[in-house]
Amino acid sequence: MDNTVRQIQSVSAVFPAYNDGGTIASMVAAARVALSRVTDNYEIVVVNDGSSDYTAVVLDEMAARYPELRVITHSSNRGYGAALRSGFSAAIKDWVFYTDGDSQYNPLELVDLVQALQDGVDVVNGYKLTRNDSFLRIMIGRTYHYLVKFLFGIHIRDVDCDFRLIPRRILEEIELKSVSGAICLELVKKIEDAGYVFAEIPVNHYSRKYGVSQFFVPWRIFRTLRQIAGLYWMLVVRREHLHTKKS
Repeated sequence: MDNTVRQIQSVSAVFPAYNDGGTIASMVAAARVALSRVTDNYEIVVVNDGSSDYTAVVLDEMAARYPELRVITHSSNRGYGAALRSGFSAAIKDWVFYTDGDSQYNPLELVDLVQALQDGVDVVNGYKLTRNDSFLRIMIGRTYHYLVKFLFGIHIRDVDCDFRLIPRRILEEIELKSVSGAICLELVKKIEDAGYVFAEIPVNHYSRKYGVSQFFVPWRIFRTLRQIAGLYWMLVVRREHLHTKKS
């Protein structure tokens, strides 16, 4: 990788974490390396979404060591979308990078997102080169991908790739409401409908080495499907976000 990368003014790296005690330390450490390569002004925000493992212990130790790390703690598990919204609200830098705390993406590839910021590009979105999951997860993920692209008219190639670099001003402009994994769909749809331009770059996706996916739990899947139906009514049928501005 070229050691000379484009500099941007400031970046907040946001990680939602739920029972990610075995991976969150490496994610924070890798993020520090990547962030230092693109800016001198950065912070790392980890949202501990009511973890029941030792995530809190790891984060307390890391926060004592790294002054650029801030930890937000939910007393109970509120859901992926709620954790992301807390992280976005807490971010104070000009750009917001986010990915998951489970180590299925490599924070070092943030450098590639920054390099994709060319004139006319507002947001940089990753897309998975290959999905390193079980066959069932791959099939469900592929079905979900084509379904939401068709229903919502999504243009980017991978709406479900949680590896993005977004100006904070855009996050402040749109109003996110989802508390589940449906927030990724809501985020992309609202950004596209606002007329912002995406750049897309390939990123690596790794198999889970610690913990269990929280998505493939029946009640979570049901909640996500219900939220998708609600998003369809709000964003496609009524198109409420095109007629109201976040105050």
